[in-house]
Amino acid sequence: MKKWYFTGMAAIIGMAALFVSACSTEAALQGLFGTGAVSPVFYGVKTPAEGEVEFLFSGEVKVSSLYFDPPLETEVVSQGEKVAVRFRSTLPGGTKIAADILVEDKHKNTLNVMVSFRTRNDRMPELLINEVRAAYSKPKAEFVEIVTLKAGNLGGMCLFAAYESEEPIFEFPPVEVKKGEYIVVHTRSIEEGLVDETGTNLAQSRGTDASPTARDFWVPGTQILHSTNAIYLTDQDGKILNGVTLFGQKSKWTERVAAAAQLMAEQKAWKGANPEDAANSDGNTATRTICRAAGTNTNSAANWYITATSGATPGGANNPKRYQ
Repeated sequence: MKKWYFTGMAAIIGMAALFVSACSTEAALQGLFGTGAVSPVFYGVKTPAEGEVEFLFSGEVKVSSLYFDPPLETEVVSQGEKVAVRFRSTLPGGTKIAADILVEDKHKNTLNVMVSFRTRNDRMPELLINEVRAAYSKPKAEFVEIVTLKAGNLGGMCLFAAYESEEPIFEFPPVEVKKGEYIVVHTRSIEEGLVDETGTNLAQSRGTDASPTARDFWVPGTQILHSTNAIYLTDQDGKILNGVTLFGQKSKWTERVAAAAQLMAEQKAWKGANPEDAANSDGNTATRTICRAAGTNTNSAANWYITATSGATPGGANNPKRYQ
């Protein structure tokens, strides 16, 4: 009898393994053992308002423990499929926080989640991408230059380059900026003395093309920036604040670039979603950058040109002299 029992259990376990491999793990476990055996699933985190964060789950849960880094005084204001938490202390918009949350559902199933997020920032500045270097000649790294049209806080703003990645290539920390400031994101960190300038001293960075009068930021490692691209800035909700699409013969118009260009067109951040609608980047080199004409913003290729040889001006007004 005992021998049959263990043989039978082995067969059941084998069937269970086969069933799980054929279906999603969650659905299979529910089919075998019922919904009570399945832990809740974490869907994500969002910051709906200043001083608030929400953790989203597949079912109703209660918080067993919750810790933040840096340590914060908080209160849980609601539980269920959405766990809402309010901060009792004020933090700058766009501050990066790590959370460690342990939850339990009504069946006593638990789930521990560790996730990072940025606090809500509703003070994004108005700005424009102003100059792009999509070529490399050591030690001159690629860069994206931004100019501010209205004061605000950069915290949580993301810079995307669609040819390179679906994820942002840079996420800004909380930084207060004034109208008329220049911000330069250099996409390679290949020298010593590189500093992200978040305070009032804009002459801290020592890298090539670092400007003593602009804010310099450095993408860790080595990030190539291709001359066919969709380069754009978003707020925390994914809204595109400004962008430019580029097309050059050296790089292909990839599916990812096409998708980003379509998104930019849908959000009216750029006119047209095809290669022929993009700014022409042919002729771009380490010293001939892709520039926005002074005082223009029609979100179209008509605003953009290649500056003359030795005309790159990272951190300053664009050189009006044109290549060819």
